[in-house]
Amino acid sequence: MTVATTLHDELRDRFGDRFSTAAAVRDHHGKDDSHHPTIPPDGVVFAQSTEDVAYTVQACARHRTPVIPFGAGTSIEGHVQALHGGISIDMSGMNRVLAVRPDDLDATVEAGVTRLQLDRELRGTGLFFPVDPGADATLGGMAATGASGTTTVRYGTMRDNVVSLTAVLASGEVVRTGGRARKSSAGYDLTHLLVGSEGTLGVITELTVRLHPVPEAMAAAVCAFPDLDEAVRSVVEGIQLGVPVARAELLDATAVKAANLHSGFDYAETPTVFFEFHGSEGDIKAHCAMIEEVCRGLGGTAFTYARRQEDRARLWKARHDIYPAMLALRPGSHGLTSDVCVPISRLAECIAATRDDMMSASIPWGIVGHVGDGNFHTLFMIDPHSEAELAEAEALNERMVRRALAMEGTCTGEHGIGMGKIGFLREEYGDAGVGVMRAVKAALDPGGILNPGKVLGPMDLADARAKSSAGVRQSR
Repeated sequence: MTVATTLHDELRDRFGDRFSTAAAVRDHHGKDDSHHPTIPPDGVVFAQSTEDVAYTVQACARHRTPVIPFGAGTSIEGHVQALHGGISIDMSGMNRVLAVRPDDLDATVEAGVTRLQLDRELRGTGLFFPVDPGADATLGGMAATGASGTTTVRYGTMRDNVVSLTAVLASGEVVRTGGRARKSSAGYDLTHLLVGSEGTLGVITELTVRLHPVPEAMAAAVCAFPDLDEAVRSVVEGIQLGVPVARAELLDATAVKAANLHSGFDYAETPTVFFEFHGSEGDIKAHCAMIEEVCRGLGGTAFTYARRQEDRARLWKARHDIYPAMLALRPGSHGLTSDVCVPISRLAECIAATRDDMMSASIPWGIVGHVGDGNFHTLFMIDPHSEAELAEAEALNERMVRRALAMEGTCTGEHGIGMGKIGFLREEYGDAGVGVMRAVKAALDPGGILNPGKVLGPMDLADARAKSSAGVRQSR
């Protein structure tokens, strides 16, 4: 009897029909929203509690079998592909909002609760959860990838909005990383070690997140520009003036065309910025006036405002739908999308150089960005059957990433490393930095079973165990 069969029998005995080896189920759990190929796990456990996750990880640890956490499958850099086979743990059944505490401005949720589900739960409380990556991702997955999105410029990323969490370690042990106090100087910061670790250090099962009061007033505004450079500079100059914009989203001409066709708008197909402002009525009036003045000085058109909630929702839905909208410009295409983030003083320069580089591309492309925090994305609409187009897009992406690193930026502002950007991690952190990460990985996951092959790249199970054993010998 093989190890896999023994493990599968054990999981089937425990979970019954909540454990599946059906091909369709496995394929679904071996693919995210990226261009990376489907690599299915050997089986899928549909967890409903932290205890289910702990049992599964313990069983996999005994059989030295990889474990891959799965939320909603909306990640973008190959986070869920089972590179070495193993068991996928589907967290979508862990979808209870455990507590909402308006007096403390926080909520505790299971990892499978989605962003929009929490939004519905908070209606009537006067509070909201601000991190908005666009997709209706699970909060556990958002924490695992260190997600951010359109509101980051005002409210921060998941790293800023997770107070504490519960996670299952590679041993199957359950760890809680803190309480609900707004600050702590007690020991190592385990919460933020696990946030952004992409399932390679632990499986997040519960998290306590910060909530924010719903602003008294909100207003969205749209402004078109004659050129991409002026559009970017309008946001950068506004931020440097201290205007507290809540969102500042750039769409190049291609993206605006896609939004018009997909969402029924009729915006001029030139580089455009979608702004949003939060605050009192007086604050919004003052902040809009300041940004309008900046935009006029850079050739921007008069603002088109959206004040009603339904109008703002339609506007931001169009922005969130920009990925499928752009793919629809080339029916049958697959998207190769990437992101970088640079200091805002270098943003206009980085985007301009990237655009100039991409002008010679033989494949259609577009640029969008959360430009208020220096983060932008490129999207190539590639023929899924063309190796040449894939290679061309990857080469352009590589140059963009190195350009951002040369400007003291990062190879990814919010997508994460996954298996797609492993090669750039060493360039960003150097041998010593990656060495520290490998030491942490070996200490917390000595068997190398947690989402192997992601973030740090090839580090096979035997290598991980050898490193861990060496560390134990040295400590003695």
